[in-house]
Amino acid sequence: MSDNNTKGDDLNAKIDHAKEEVKKAAERASEKAGEFTEEAKEKVNEFAEEAKETAKEFANSAKETFNTATGENKKLLAGLMGIFFGGLGIHKFVLGYNKEGIILLLATFLTCGMASIIGFIEGIVYLTKSDLEFYNTYQINKRPWF
Repeated sequence: MSDNNTKGDDLNAKIDHAKEEVKKAAERASEKAGEFTEEAKEKVNEFAEEAKETAKEFANSAKETFNTATGENKKLLAGLMGIFFGGLGIHKFVLGYNKEGIILLLATFLTCGMASIIGFIEGIVYLTKSDLEFYNTYQINKRPWF
């Protein structure tokens, strides 16, 4: 019987040793998983920062392009609308001056078209200004009259 006890004790010792090894392996696997998780978080954060930077660069580039393109186009369009349809205030609406456009439209109807001379003069003033001067005066600084 002592052989059976010895074999049983050896078997129990081997089982206990196997349990300890499994625990150690589980701990090592858990540590590795934590390392992978941290590494993945870092990579996601790096990607997010790069995406934000790219979006900012694109937005700034688009703003510059839009401002350059619309500055000249609005000058020409507003100037021609002022000359040809000045009494209707269309040139004011083109520049985003809705209140002033309505005022000019009402003034034209109330004076039987006499106020349309204001739009005509403004159209000429718009077209005689340089692109930069027009853009700074009417689109950046929002000067609504003359």
